[in-house]
Amino acid sequence: MSVRRALLILAEGAEEMETVISADVMRRGGIEVTVAGLDGSEPVLCSRNVRIVPDTSLDAAMHKAPFDAVVLPGGNGGAKRLSESATVKEVLKTHEKEGKVLAAVCAGPTAFLAHDIAPGKRVTSHPSVKDKLSSNLQHWSHTKCFEYESVFVAAYVYCEERVVSDGHIITSRGPGTSFEFALAIVSALCGEETAAKISVPMILK
Repeated sequence: MSVRRALLILAEGAEEMETVISADVMRRGGIEVTVAGLDGSEPVLCSRNVRIVPDTSLDAAMHKAPFDAVVLPGGNGGAKRLSESATVKEVLKTHEKEGKVLAAVCAGPTAFLAHDIAPGKRVTSHPSVKDKLSSNLQHWSHTKCFEYESVFVAAYVYCEERVVSDGHIITSRGPGTSFEFALAIVSALCGEETAAKISVPMILK
C-alpha cells in the first residue's frame, strides 16, 4: 500500500494537544503528515501560549495536494480563523468532492459548518459548540405544483460519543479524546490492525 498523506492545518489559537497528538499518532501509523500554517510557515501561537512551528505554509502545501486526509484541530481562536478562511474552504470542498477523509476535533467541526461541508452527517464536538452544530438549520426551497415549498433540516446529526465516524467524516470532542481521534484517522487510512498495533506501546489503556 502506498504511503498515506495527511494535511493538518494550523491556525493561530489552535489547541496544542489536539495539534501535536494528532500529528504524532498519525506519523506513528506511517502517515506522512504535513503541518501547514494557515498564515505562513512562521511559528504559530496556540491557545495556551505554546508556539508550534509548521512544516510549511498552507499555500505551499497545496502544491502537494490532494491529500488522503485533511485534519482540523480545535481551539476557539483557531477554529474561528479556519471558519473565516477562503483557502480552507477551497481545501475542504476539493477534498470532500474527492471523497477524502475530513477530520476535525473540539471546536474544529464549526469550520465544517461555516464552509457547508458534509451536511446531514453524524458529528460530535466540544460541548461548548454543540448548539452551533445541532441547532443550526439549513434551508432549501423546491418547486411543487408551481409553488415554492420551504424545507428546513438540521445541518448535522449531533452525537455525544468521544469519536464519531460517518463515511469520510471523523469528528471528536477535545484534548482528552485526541488519541482516539488520531487513531480513528489511522484506522480509516491504514486499517484497524495498524491502529491497534501503534496503540499498544503508547499504553493508552
